[in-house]
Amino acid sequence: MMESTWKIEEIRKQIAVIDGQEAPTIVLKDARFLHSMFKKWLVGNIWIKKDRIVYVGNKMPQNLTNTEIIELNGKTVVPGYIEPHVHPFQLYNPHSFADFAAQTGTTTFIADNMTFMLSLPNKKAFSIIEQLKKLPFSFYWWVRFDSQTELENEDDLFTNKSIFEWLDRKDTIVGGELTGWPRLLNGDDQMLYWIQSAKNKGKKIEGHFPGASERTLTKMRLFGATGDHESMTVEDVEKRILQGYAVTLRYSSIRPDLPDILKGIIEKDLPIFDHLMMTTDGSTPSFHKDGVMDLCIRIAIESGVNPVDAYNMASYNVARYYDMEHLHGIIATGRYATLNILKDEYNPTPESVLSKGVWLKRDCEKVNALAPIDWRKFDNLNLSFDLTDSDFQFSMPIGIEMVNDVITKPYRITVKLNQKELSTEHDESLLLLIDRNGKWRVNTMIKGFATHVKGFATSYSNTGHIILIGKNIEDMKKAYKEMKKLNGGIVLVEDNEVIASIPLTIGGTLYDGPVEELIEKESALISALKDRGYHHTDAIYTLLFLQSTHLPYIRITPRGIFDVMKKKVMLPAVMR
Repeated sequence: MMESTWKIEEIRKQIAVIDGQEAPTIVLKDARFLHSMFKKWLVGNIWIKKDRIVYVGNKMPQNLTNTEIIELNGKTVVPGYIEPHVHPFQLYNPHSFADFAAQTGTTTFIADNMTFMLSLPNKKAFSIIEQLKKLPFSFYWWVRFDSQTELENEDDLFTNKSIFEWLDRKDTIVGGELTGWPRLLNGDDQMLYWIQSAKNKGKKIEGHFPGASERTLTKMRLFGATGDHESMTVEDVEKRILQGYAVTLRYSSIRPDLPDILKGIIEKDLPIFDHLMMTTDGSTPSFHKDGVMDLCIRIAIESGVNPVDAYNMASYNVARYYDMEHLHGIIATGRYATLNILKDEYNPTPESVLSKGVWLKRDCEKVNALAPIDWRKFDNLNLSFDLTDSDFQFSMPIGIEMVNDVITKPYRITVKLNQKELSTEHDESLLLLIDRNGKWRVNTMIKGFATHVKGFATSYSNTGHIILIGKNIEDMKKAYKEMKKLNGGIVLVEDNEVIASIPLTIGGTLYDGPVEELIEKESALISALKDRGYHHTDAIYTLLFLQSTHLPYIRITPRGIFDVMKKKVMLPAVMR
């Protein structure tokens, strides 16, 4: 159970508002609002004292001294939207993405902690989280049980001490997502112990089960998984509902499945909307030009979902599943004063946003930004080494072929590798993964990334190590050199000229600035890559997942080229 939110003195003042001894801060008068329990649109007055709703009904307060009274005149009010499955480190950072998302009505994140676990000791990570908690926005966290790749030091990062420090936090409400679930099937009792401990502390367990059979879903439910977001078809949804899972549907930059799944649910007349949630699942910045959870709600309504169900899927259903409906997801007494004011229920992007009693948006204009936080807990990416010709020694027989944005398979290399530049008449490129401290490297080839990318360097990756891709060794060196000057980032070079770049100065992986700026930079980069033969959907996810061993079939990792299915290193990393 979450800790008490309001102090005794605050509660007494809230009670005094009801008795007319204190005045409310804000009254929304004659509001047409969604009551999530009744599943109806009601009309009434909403009294707010600072960050809490103290009354909902037909009455007006006796004491209105210095109260802001807002005549809504037919406007529609809904609870603030909740993103239940956020990866808040997709070039943007948790603060900048929250500031951006709030303007479209998403005012609560249930967020991945992976970057914190891989980059910072818990004490530093928690100090950042404590800064975020002071903002008029609601952050809750997952705790990961595995690294999602092959690290030499994984056992040093994912320890009992570290995991339980996260589990002991009241704002940690999820264990997972379980990308390493095959370890459970293979007898990993350490992971099972963490899952059971999380459940004993009242946390939910989020699965990651793409394509899972009924047999696997059944086993995972017995292991302790309570929810899953990997349904790709309506049949996947039915399989999960049958086993008692809470199901989160995706509309993301690499899995935009939401419209088709919802239409399938409606066609089959499945009465399951009370058990569904929605997510954008860590989409990359430019995907969010059209919104965050408001985009999911709009798609749901356009797909034929009753608007009440659509809004509940983005608010009340999430709050109820995570046992926090006493704070979120419903316009009723005692909850946070986190509300979206809409033109009507068919337009989910709000005209005004109130989050914990603070106006972030009024009449379609941003009126408050989230106060900045201190990111200096993240060490700067100070690359102390340069690249030499010896780093570009390629003699391996096996390379990595991209099947799509994120799935890769092995292929036999046939091009000659003892040359400074590869032909642009094929889609094979040089690929390096280099330790950010310069200790080791992994050299191979990648097929299917692009035909004309000559030099590309990025410090944004699953583990924060450096990835280089390209056709021309000198341009690859130049891209690395420019990235080094930025103290981290993504750089595309052609004929010794920088074509596009994104500085990532927070730890070498995160952009320190507004998401709106980041969208412009990312869009320019993606456009330049596509002009040079990148034909997949999301290049940023390609970079992120090149190391991710929860996906088949072959990955480049700090240990070397790794066969995911056989769980062994095919070609080891070499020392520099």
